[in-house]
Amino acid sequence: MSAELRQAWAADLDAATLYRLLRLRVDVFVVEQECAYPELDGRDLLATTRHLWLDDGGVLATLRLLEESVDGVVSYRIGRVCVARSARERGYTTRLMLAALAETGSATVRLDAQSHLVGMYAKFGFTVDGPEYDDDGIMHVPMRRG
Repeated sequence: MSAELRQAWAADLDAATLYRLLRLRVDVFVVEQECAYPELDGRDLLATTRHLWLDDGGVLATLRLLEESVDGVVSYRIGRVCVARSARERGYTTRLMLAALAETGSATVRLDAQSHLVGMYAKFGFTVDGPEYDDDGIMHVPMRRG
């Protein structure tokens, strides 16, 4: 079975799907990367939040697309990009990133990349947009596209 790309606004997510998305994120970021941080940050259910994921009967990969507005100018933030350990090296991050960027059009998009992934995000047109910083023991760098 091939993975199906799905997306939903926060308000359209059913509880079981939201649970599966959050479970994958906790499995990757909290358990695998051994990073105790507040995964439930209050942004998953905002009216302007979209969730994208790949599903083959289970969630294989996911990301969160947030809409931001500064001085009336709309931009976007991609975050919580992760792929299940058993599903890596299959191009799933690329599928999700292309789908998210198709949603944002020519608007500015920001993300905070784990430092070792800067090259991967650069392939999507992102450039470093600030100094490297430590986020709960994992080095990150802000990046911007557009």
